[in-house]
Amino acid sequence: MAPGVSSAPDIDALFQAAASARERAYAPYSGYQVGAALADESGRVFAGCNVENAAYPVGTCAEAGAIAAMVAGGGRRIAAILVLADGPELVTPCGACRQRIREFGTDRTPVHLADPGGVKRSLALGELLPLAFGPDSLAGAGG
Repeated sequence: MAPGVSSAPDIDALFQAAASARERAYAPYSGYQVGAALADESGRVFAGCNVENAAYPVGTCAEAGAIAAMVAGGGRRIAAILVLADGPELVTPCGACRQRIREFGTDRTPVHLADPGGVKRSLALGELLPLAFGPDSLAGAGG
Protein backbone atom coordinates (compact mmCIF):
# COMPACT_ATOMS: atom_id res chain seq x y z
CA MET A 1 0.00 0.00 0.00
CA ALA A 2 1.26 3.48 -0.84
CA PRO A 3 2.55 5.78 1.91
CA GLY A 4 -0.23 7.95 3.24
CA VAL A 5 -2.95 5.38 2.53
CA SER A 6 -4.78 4.51 5.72
CA SER A 7 -5.95 1.00 6.49
CA ALA A 8 -8.91 0.11 4.33
CA PRO A 9 -12.06 -1.93 4.80
CA ASP A 10 -12.20 -5.37 3.23
CA ILE A 11 -10.85 -4.86 -0.29
CA ASP A 12 -12.31 -8.20 -1.43
CA ALA A 13 -15.81 -7.03 -0.49
CA LEU A 14 -15.30 -3.77 -2.37
CA PHE A 15 -13.94 -5.65 -5.39
CA GLN A 16 -16.88 -8.06 -5.49
CA ALA A 17 -19.43 -5.25 -5.15
CA ALA A 18 -17.73 -3.19 -7.88
CA ALA A 19 -17.50 -6.22 -10.19
CA SER A 20 -21.19 -6.99 -9.70
CA ALA A 21 -22.17 -3.36 -10.37
CA ARG A 22 -19.91 -3.24 -13.44
CA GLU A 23 -21.80 -6.18 -14.96
CA ARG A 24 -24.96 -4.06 -14.83
CA ALA A 25 -23.40 -0.90 -16.32
CA TYR A 26 -25.30 0.76 -19.15
CA ALA A 27 -22.59 1.59 -21.67
CA PRO A 28 -24.07 1.13 -25.17
CA TYR A 29 -22.07 4.01 -26.68
CA SER A 30 -18.55 3.55 -25.34
CA GLY A 31 -18.71 -0.12 -24.39
CA TYR A 32 -16.59 0.90 -21.37
CA GLN A 33 -18.27 -0.59 -18.32
CA VAL A 34 -17.18 0.76 -14.94
CA GLY A 35 -18.12 -0.38 -11.45
CA ALA A 36 -17.28 1.36 -8.20
CA ALA A 37 -17.82 0.37 -4.60
CA LEU A 38 -17.11 2.25 -1.42
CA ALA A 39 -17.25 1.59 2.29
CA ASP A 40 -18.73 4.25 4.53
CA GLU A 41 -17.76 5.17 8.07
CA SER A 42 -19.80 2.22 9.41
CA GLY A 43 -18.22 -0.29 7.04
CA ARG A 44 -21.32 -0.62 4.87
CA VAL A 45 -20.60 -1.16 1.19
CA PHE A 46 -22.35 0.79 -1.57
CA ALA A 47 -21.86 0.26 -5.29
CA GLY A 48 -22.57 2.07 -8.52
CA CYS A 49 -22.05 1.63 -12.25
CA ASN A 50 -21.72 4.03 -15.12
CA VAL A 51 -24.93 4.91 -16.94
CA GLU A 52 -24.42 6.45 -20.36
CA ASN A 53 -26.86 8.63 -22.25
CA ALA A 54 -27.16 9.54 -25.92
CA ALA A 55 -26.61 13.14 -24.78
CA TYR A 56 -23.09 12.40 -23.49
CA PRO A 57 -22.76 15.11 -20.83
CA VAL A 58 -25.70 13.75 -18.86
CA GLY A 59 -24.27 10.29 -18.22
CA THR A 60 -23.41 9.22 -14.68
CA CYS A 61 -20.08 7.87 -13.48
CA ALA A 62 -19.91 4.71 -11.37
CA GLU A 63 -18.30 6.63 -8.49
CA ALA A 64 -21.14 9.17 -8.49
CA GLY A 65 -23.68 6.35 -8.33
CA ALA A 66 -21.91 4.71 -5.39
CA ILE A 67 -21.67 8.03 -3.54
CA ALA A 68 -25.36 8.75 -4.14
CA ALA A 69 -26.28 5.29 -2.82
CA MET A 70 -24.15 5.93 0.29
CA VAL A 71 -25.80 9.28 0.97
CA ALA A 72 -29.28 7.81 0.38
CA GLY A 73 -28.37 5.06 2.84
CA GLY A 74 -27.38 7.58 5.52
CA GLY A 75 -23.59 7.43 5.11
CA ARG A 76 -21.55 10.59 5.21
CA ARG A 77 -17.87 9.52 5.01
CA ILE A 78 -16.01 7.41 2.47
CA ALA A 79 -13.62 5.11 4.31
CA ALA A 80 -12.30 3.60 1.03
CA ILE A 81 -13.32 3.36 -2.61
CA LEU A 82 -12.50 0.91 -5.39
CA VAL A 83 -12.96 1.61 -9.11
CA LEU A 84 -12.99 -1.27 -11.60
CA ALA A 85 -12.86 -1.30 -15.40
CA ASP A 86 -11.21 -3.28 -18.16
CA GLY A 87 -9.17 -1.39 -20.69
CA PRO A 88 -5.70 -0.74 -22.01
CA GLU A 89 -4.98 1.76 -19.22
CA LEU A 90 -5.59 1.62 -15.49
CA VAL A 91 -8.94 3.24 -14.67
CA THR A 92 -8.88 6.28 -12.39
CA PRO A 93 -11.75 8.52 -11.30
CA CYS A 94 -12.38 11.48 -13.60
CA GLY A 95 -11.73 14.97 -12.25
CA ALA A 96 -15.35 15.54 -11.27
CA CYS A 97 -15.46 12.24 -9.39
CA ARG A 98 -12.20 13.02 -7.61
CA GLN A 99 -13.91 16.14 -6.31
CA ARG A 100 -17.03 14.13 -5.38
CA ILE A 101 -14.88 11.65 -3.45
CA ARG A 102 -13.13 14.55 -1.69
CA GLU A 103 -16.48 15.90 -0.49
CA PHE A 104 -16.97 12.74 1.57
CA GLY A 105 -13.34 11.70 2.11
CA THR A 106 -9.99 13.13 3.07
CA ASP A 107 -6.55 13.34 1.53
CA ARG A 108 -5.86 9.95 3.16
CA THR A 109 -8.95 8.15 1.81
CA PRO A 110 -7.73 4.97 0.06
CA VAL A 111 -8.55 4.76 -3.63
CA HIS A 112 -8.08 1.28 -5.10
CA LEU A 113 -7.74 0.97 -8.88
CA ALA A 114 -8.65 -2.41 -10.35
CA ASP A 115 -9.27 -4.40 -13.48
CA PRO A 116 -11.09 -7.74 -13.64
CA GLY A 117 -7.91 -9.47 -12.44
CA GLY A 118 -7.81 -7.56 -9.16
CA VAL A 119 -6.47 -4.41 -7.56
CA LYS A 120 -3.55 -3.01 -9.56
CA ARG A 121 -2.75 0.07 -7.49
CA SER A 122 -3.81 1.66 -4.22
CA LEU A 123 -3.14 5.25 -3.33
CA ALA A 124 -4.44 8.06 -1.20
CA LEU A 125 -6.95 10.53 -2.62
CA GLY A 126 -4.43 13.30 -1.95
CA GLU A 127 -2.17 11.72 -4.56
CA LEU A 128 -4.97 11.82 -7.15
CA LEU A 129 -6.21 15.28 -6.17
CA PRO A 130 -3.39 17.24 -4.56
CA LEU A 131 -4.19 20.54 -2.83
CA ALA A 132 -7.89 19.73 -3.09
CA PHE A 133 -10.70 22.13 -2.31
CA GLY A 134 -13.00 20.44 0.17
CA PRO A 135 -15.46 21.09 2.98
CA ASP A 136 -12.66 22.20 5.31
CA SER A 137 -11.79 24.94 2.79
CA LEU A 138 -15.08 26.59 3.69
CA ALA A 139 -14.71 26.33 7.47
CA GLY A 140 -15.76 29.65 8.95
CA ALA A 141 -16.94 31.06 5.62
CA GLY A 142 -20.28 32.79 5.39
CA GLY A 143 -20.85 32.83 9.08
